Amino acid sequence: MSDQPLPFRPTPRSAPVEPDETPPGAKMRWIVRLGTLLVRALASTWRVRVIGDEGLRTERGEGRPVIITLWHGQMLPLLYHHRGEQVAVVISEHRDGEIIARIAMALGHRTVRGSTTRGAGRALLSMVRQVESGRDIAVTPDGPRGPAKSFAPGALIVAQRTGAAIIPATVVAKSAWRLKSWDRFMIPRPFTRVVISYGAAAHVQAGDARAASNEAPRFQQLMEDAERAAAAV
Repeated sequence: MSDQPLPFRPTPRSAPVEPDETPPGAKMRWIVRLGTLLVRALASTWRVRVIGDEGLRTERGEGRPVIITLWHGQMLPLLYHHRGEQVAVVISEHRDGEIIARIAMALGHRTVRGSTTRGAGRALLSMVRQVESGRDIAVTPDGPRGPAKSFAPGALIVAQRTGAAIIPATVVAKSAWRLKSWDRFMIPRPFTRVVISYGAAAHVQAGDARAASNEAPRFQQLMEDAERAAAAV
């Protein structure tokens, strides 16, 4: 385990650059600006402990892009923890998603727009391209509408096509606000302890997309194991 910053992977020079959507309007700019300031101010007070990140460090240290899977409701602490790393975060195409996408970009991420229910084909293709260009991606396998903490197969298909390892990432906060949303979106309270738990690097052992999808229960278990490890700290 380590509380040190994760190895930073510069954006590959050869990576294709895809536009992150059209410029936002004035109201959206103010919402994003205020939201980003609030996130930075709040997150700077958290007492963060990181466990189980050896696999992530190894993959990054050897120059291999990874697919980070996280639950939708635990997105905020992980966006902040990986700030400035240019991870390509998959975010759905609706208004709330637009705000999250803009804040993610302000924190130093890229975005891939789409989900399993809207823009799925384009999103999968974009994810594959990002990984093949050498960039890490982050996927919420239970997004954008749930069921919460249920592992949908999109990340598995990308892993099968690219050979990239999947890194489970979960968060447990000692004290947090919970939104009244389907995912019980978590906002850790000021000065609380936040434990970020990663699972070991895991590969999809499948010959095609359908077989990859059948591995969802195994990766669901890996996510649950990482979350239990965080809760035990």
